[in-house]
Amino acid sequence: MTSSGRPCVLVFAGLDPSGGAGLIADAQSVAAQGAHALTVCTALTVQDNDRVYGVQPVDADMLLRQAQVLADKCVISAVKIGITGSAANARAMAAFIQQLRARQPELPVVLDPVLASGHGDLLSRDDAVQSLAPLLPLTTVLTPNGPEALALSGATQADAQAQAQAQALQARGCRHVLVTGGHGDGDDVVNRWYGPDASAGPVNTWRWLRLAGEFHGSGCTLAAAIAAQLALGLPTAVALENAQRYVYHALRDAYAIADGQRIPLR
Repeated sequence: MTSSGRPCVLVFAGLDPSGGAGLIADAQSVAAQGAHALTVCTALTVQDNDRVYGVQPVDADMLLRQAQVLADKCVISAVKIGITGSAANARAMAAFIQQLRARQPELPVVLDPVLASGHGDLLSRDDAVQSLAPLLPLTTVLTPNGPEALALSGATQADAQAQAQAQALQARGCRHVLVTGGHGDGDDVVNRWYGPDASAGPVNTWRWLRLAGEFHGSGCTLAAAIAAQLALGLPTAVALENAQRYVYHALRDAYAIADGQRIPLR
C-alpha cells in the first residue's frame, strides 16, 4: 500500500441522482481542496434538487466490502460520513473506522449528521438519531445545523443553547463541534466552533452574509471540504476557516438545474 500524489478521503454517503448532495457533492468538494475522494455508497436514493422520495440502504456487508478494498490499496488520510442509510450501516462504519484507527490513531473523521432533507424528508430506514450513536465517539469534527444539534443533544427547545448542545454532544464522544447557523434568522449566518472543552465557550465564531434562496447539498459540501482540509494535514482551525470560505463562495455562485434549490458551484 503506497500513498498517491493526493491525500485520499474515504467518503461514506448516499447517491443523490440530482448531483446536488451526497457522493457526487462530496467528491467535487474534496477534489476542489486538492484531495481525492474514495466514495463508498451507503444508500441509493430517489430525489431531485428539492425532495427525497425514497431511500434504499446498501447492505452492510456490501458497504464493508467497498471500504475494505479501498483501504487495502490506498492510504486513507481522513474519513467523511454523510447519511448512513440504516443502523446496521452505522455500526459497520464504526467498526471499520475503529479498524483504521488501530493503525492510524489520529485519523480525522468528519460526520455530517444528516437527519432529514431540507424539507424534512427522511434519509434513513431506521431512527436517524439513534443510528448515529456508534459513530459519535469516533468523530473528530461534527457539523450539525441548529435543528440537528438540538435533536442529537437531546436538549429541549427551551434549552436550545448552542454551547449546551455542544457540551452534550462532546459528552457522547465528539471532539470538535461546528454548529452551523444556516437555519437561523438575521442578516448573517453564524457558525460556532466548540473545541474539546465546550464549557469554555466557542473557540471561534464566524459570520457569513446570509445569501438569498435555498441550496441543495450545502452541508455535504462543508463537511467534505473540512475532511479534505484535514487530510491535507492542516490544523483544525485552518481547516474550518478554509472550508467555510470555500462553501460561502460555492453558495454565492450557485446555479439552477430546475425550479427549487440551487446547486453550489463546487
